[in-house]
Amino acid sequence: MTATLVAQGLAGGYGHRTLFEGVDLTVSPGDVVGVVGANGAGKSTLLRILAGRDAPQAGTVSLAPADAFVGWLPQEHERVEGETVAAYIARRTGCAEATVEMDAAASDLGDPSIPGADDRYATALERWLASGAADLDERLPIVLADLGLELDSDGIHMTSLSGGQAARVGLAALLLSRFDIVLLDEPTNDLDLDGLERLEAFVRGLRGGVVLVSHDREFLARSVTRVLELDLAQNSHRIYGGGYDAYLEERATVRRHAREKYDEFAGKKADLVARARVQREWSSQGVRNAMKKNPDNDKIRRKAATESSEKQAQKVRQMESRIARLEEVEEPRKEWQLEFTIGAAPRSSSVVSTLNGAVVRQGSFTLGPVSLQVNAGDRIGITGPNGAGKSTLLRTILGRQTPDEGSAGLGSSVSIGEIDQARSLLVGSRPLADAFEALVPEMASGEVRTLLAKFGLKADHVLRPVDELSPGERTRAGLALLQARGVNVLVLDEPTNHLDLPAIEQLEQAIESYDGTLLLVTHDRRMLDAVSTNRRWHVEGGRVTEA
Repeated sequence: MTATLVAQGLAGGYGHRTLFEGVDLTVSPGDVVGVVGANGAGKSTLLRILAGRDAPQAGTVSLAPADAFVGWLPQEHERVEGETVAAYIARRTGCAEATVEMDAAASDLGDPSIPGADDRYATALERWLASGAADLDERLPIVLADLGLELDSDGIHMTSLSGGQAARVGLAALLLSRFDIVLLDEPTNDLDLDGLERLEAFVRGLRGGVVLVSHDREFLARSVTRVLELDLAQNSHRIYGGGYDAYLEERATVRRHAREKYDEFAGKKADLVARARVQREWSSQGVRNAMKKNPDNDKIRRKAATESSEKQAQKVRQMESRIARLEEVEEPRKEWQLEFTIGAAPRSSSVVSTLNGAVVRQGSFTLGPVSLQVNAGDRIGITGPNGAGKSTLLRTILGRQTPDEGSAGLGSSVSIGEIDQARSLLVGSRPLADAFEALVPEMASGEVRTLLAKFGLKADHVLRPVDELSPGERTRAGLALLQARGVNVLVLDEPTNHLDLPAIEQLEQAIESYDGTLLLVTHDRRMLDAVSTNRRWHVEGGRVTEA
């Protein structure tokens, strides 16, 4: 079915706060609209409204046809305790909901007292077929196997999967879906390069419309046909035609013109205000001089002075009128930027870590044997598919996992700063400020709050339990820790996940200016190009090769 989604005058937010308003958007078959903006600008809120999950503060969302099948896949994989892989995929593809609706409609058929049961069943059956539920069980194992997941989908629970495996199951759900319009919120998180390429091919091959939120710049560049920017700083939005790279160029031009227009206005206004001030001073000075020169109250001189003063006052009024007629131009607001540095510790020993014939076994997976050495000042980029052993390798290098065979040794004076893939350093029910202070006891409470505020974590964040923070907020808190602590070995495992585009660029700059040892695991292709490294490791099938 070809379907079109039309949003008119949409406003959205939470509580009494409006994040965006007046959004008009038409999504036709073949459109791929990328939604970008800083964290907190309302991107996920917009997708929820388009999906019909949340009501807009104003405006409408309509579908043509009205029964078009809209699929919304949120960024959190929502791993429910006890839910199997098969049940998860059925839920994410909409097949489970369509099956429940059809079963309910079928049961009503046997009750003659229920009017319109035949029509409801016909509609439910058509939706069930359109969802792909009829042959989902046959298609499911084929897609999972193609993604390298040899799983018993009816026996394995989602909560038992690793982050990378869960990401691939989420990708499988997307590949198995048959939505008319697809809404994707951060679909690239935790996907490896192969998964990203499959996702790109899927999005480009869809006949229906797509609206997606992503911070993966290369994915956006390869996939989107238009960009909707939600600009939180300017409290505005704008749709840019063309792809992502065209958007970057046009946005730079738009912002430059806005600044030039304001500067021109501000310059004109300042000039007129200065001239009006001079005219007022001349007028006042003229009256005072006239009073001094006419102590005898000469009527003729007093009249001439009065006329001169009135002329000066008239010039002042004319100048003020010109100022009032100036078309007001609002100054572009400065965007909040994540400006930070990575705290440096005294240099570590010349050898940071060594592995000699190290073998690590986890269930059926084996990493190694691995022999390698990390030297002080090394900048190592690490790539490889999900499940290949990258995180296990990092734990072994850092001395957090003892090898089953061989040996591992950590150098002296090693101070490690880490952003792990699960963002597990800051978790739990304690308020963020308390959890942060426990990790940096040398910092005073006021200093902690000031530091967190620099990372966009204000009063309403620091008092909330850590587990209630968004993934992006937890990531920024983790970056704040890197600034608070002195480190000489920096370990980043998928650091771009959940960060917005400006923050990713700031992170890249911070990494570039950091001169300690770096271990960087990322599937962000543009970050791999932007961050300078002197070594590259590729991990696959439990083996480590140096490029």
